[in-house]
Amino acid sequence: MAMMRIDGVSHITNTATALLPSLFTVTVLRRRSLRLRNVDSRQRKLQLRCFSASSDSLHFDFSPPPIDHDLLDTISVAGGKVSEDGVVESFNNDDEALDAFDNGVVVVDLSHFGRIRVSGDDRVPFLHNQTTANFECLKEGQGCDTVIVTPTARTIDIAHAWVMKNAIMLTVSPTTCQSIIEMLNKYIFFADKVEIKDITKQTCLFALAGPKSNQIMSKLNLEELIGQPYGEHKHYSLDGMPITVGVGSLISEEGFTMLLTPGGAVSVWKTLLTEGAVPMGSVAWEKLRIIQGRPAPERELSKEFNVLEAGLWNSISLNKGCYKGQETIARLITYDGIKQRLCGLDLSAPAEPGSTITFNGKKVGKLTSCTKRRNGSSHIGLGYIKKQAASIGNTVTIGEDVSGVVAEVPYLARQHPPSTNPSS
Repeated sequence: MAMMRIDGVSHITNTATALLPSLFTVTVLRRRSLRLRNVDSRQRKLQLRCFSASSDSLHFDFSPPPIDHDLLDTISVAGGKVSEDGVVESFNNDDEALDAFDNGVVVVDLSHFGRIRVSGDDRVPFLHNQTTANFECLKEGQGCDTVIVTPTARTIDIAHAWVMKNAIMLTVSPTTCQSIIEMLNKYIFFADKVEIKDITKQTCLFALAGPKSNQIMSKLNLEELIGQPYGEHKHYSLDGMPITVGVGSLISEEGFTMLLTPGGAVSVWKTLLTEGAVPMGSVAWEKLRIIQGRPAPERELSKEFNVLEAGLWNSISLNKGCYKGQETIARLITYDGIKQRLCGLDLSAPAEPGSTITFNGKKVGKLTSCTKRRNGSSHIGLGYIKKQAASIGNTVTIGEDVSGVVAEVPYLARQHPPSTNPSS
């Protein structure tokens, strides 16, 4: 069977880093000649071309390698600021990184985000019943966003799911991982064949985002993922270690996400930077989250707001039968019970999250997030506003004297009510 050819490009070491296609199998490599090409006196680019051959079984294991995880050391040496709990906060380039998201490509280390592996024969019906998405209509290699909710459809977190051969992998926010694991474990009954495992510390997670993401994918010979549906993912091998690449960057349907072992993280990170990706820290990522309008736990996602008020239509199925929160969701839709909605706000000045939003002198909502745009030119916020009180373009007041114009934000603008098709 013909396999995709991959050119792994790196000038960091003399050992080639190659991403080799292997969905659940490892390919036996046959390498063409390696050709060293001088770029300048300090840099050399090594190109490796790989071709298909016979296949053997791949043991898809994310066990840590028998060496220290040195990605954070590498980032620190390069000037990145890393917090005591291992979060890459900044590269002192926030404006440059935000500009690259709009006009180029950024790479973000999201390894502090939670990763939950759900396995066992009953994993599909289990997650189907515990979250808002229709897992029974998904096939191996596909993915989706799904919302973790309370029995009354109040929002806990958005989980990005990959349906793999033997498990479903959920990516969740850093602050919710343990509470979600504990909650899901409570709903596993004695006869259920479901196992839930936290694989956060055994793996690394990178997001590649921006309009030039496809160019980097092409340079790595990963063109087969370009243009594929959001959540679609494939498995590869990096020097014998597994790496999964999926469509979408969590914050956007464009871009890509990479799940990999700690042992391969440094090589991949350096390669992405070599190919032109601008590094982005968690501080700039939080700014980008608000600018894009993606809801976050402890801000827009809480027991105060339900999943429909948060506008997360793309993560909800109306046709899959009974699931946690389904009765409330159905009632809200049937009786038009959605009283408020999450909106973007172009602000005249910074405002404190939690501030009251008023319109024509009446309280109509609450600000949940606020940040500066690139270069500090203006401020943008997110907040819940009563549906009948103000709409896009209206001017409201936040707190005592900050004015704000209700605006559309990209993440929420992409959300559409789910289809009534039974397969949705």
